[in-house]
Amino acid sequence: MPSSTRSRRTRTLPAPRSGHRAGALSVVGLILLTLNLRAAITGIPPVLATLQADLHLSGTQAAVLTTLPVLCLGVFAPVAPVLARRTGTETVLAGALVLILAGILLRTLPTQAALFAGTLVAGAGIALGNVLMPAVIKRDFPDRIGVMTGLAMTLMAATGALAAGLAVPLTAAGGRRAALTVWAAPALAAATAWTLLAVRRTPLGPPAAAAPAAAGTAPPASVLRSPLAWAVSALLGIVSLCFYVLVAWTPQIMRDEGYPAAEAGAMTSVMLTIGIPLGLAVPIAAARVRDQRPLVATVIALKAAGLTGILLAPQQAWAWTGVLGVAIGAAFPLAMTILGLRSPDPATAARLSAMAQTGGYLLAGCGPAAIGILHTLTGGWHTPIVFLIACTVPELLVGLVAGRSGFVGAR
Repeated sequence: MPSSTRSRRTRTLPAPRSGHRAGALSVVGLILLTLNLRAAITGIPPVLATLQADLHLSGTQAAVLTTLPVLCLGVFAPVAPVLARRTGTETVLAGALVLILAGILLRTLPTQAALFAGTLVAGAGIALGNVLMPAVIKRDFPDRIGVMTGLAMTLMAATGALAAGLAVPLTAAGGRRAALTVWAAPALAAATAWTLLAVRRTPLGPPAAAAPAAAGTAPPASVLRSPLAWAVSALLGIVSLCFYVLVAWTPQIMRDEGYPAAEAGAMTSVMLTIGIPLGLAVPIAAARVRDQRPLVATVIALKAAGLTGILLAPQQAWAWTGVLGVAIGAAFPLAMTILGLRSPDPATAARLSAMAQTGGYLLAGCGPAAIGILHTLTGGWHTPIVFLIACTVPELLVGLVAGRSGFVGAR
């Protein structure tokens, strides 16, 4: 055996004891990573009025502040797989979590510039983590994609809801700085864990010269030429668009239908809470079958039913928001699971994730504003809701392509 081959194998195959410890740390790292991918975003809207009063933000500045994190998720997504190939996945994730930590702390400074700069920095870190999370699951837990994706989705949903729920009480108890600073602790813990993991830095995939592509698959760069990759990306994009539009506008829709502000807010909260257990159940169910099209069709049918119900029978809004809670609570975890299942290797998972999240979050970032403009132009919510119902048609079409068994890049 040539010496170069022996050397390469020695570096690739760790000792059993070291591998076991590394595997446990990888689980801890994944858990800590997911705890930091929503809280820095969802903790801002509930205290927006306080921020406006303290820092003298205009209405336009407040709108930009709430839209900026979602746009960051799309703008910075393409950078993640490039950095991961050059410096290693663990190094990029450690850096991403340092960015989240820095952004959280920067936002506590009493200036408008610090608030916006901190939001931008934290958004960049979250974007990198979002993209690489499916690749890490694909690489480290290839036989447990459903379970680990479900765990990640559940923790993301739970911490996002917790951050939104604690924002106002923490602000009342200790001011806006307390509400913003509390999430620095999990960011510091996660950055520490991924720094330790970076010691055994692992790229997402071997260079093409070192290891040929698996039989039946093309190199990862082929994602932009893959119809399946475009279908997965379009599915995630439409799912994200509908989610952020409903989160942004459901309270106002219900208030305009005559519900008190507190009840309208409670409907939105229940709609989001329903999705927490679905974040675990749906990926597990999706990973157990080869064909996810029946699940895709069911989730989209529920979304269309919930939107149609709000349009035609708003007096039963509690029932319809419950249906929408099931639909949007299942849709994002299902789309993320499909992304992992359609990827033949971690490198493809990272590239596909970047491709899907770039378009998806840019579309989602523009969605609430576009729906608001449509509402203003038409003077009501009928046309915007009809538009969302119409979006379920292309969502179903691309979902049926994305949900079919196969791999991106397969010949």
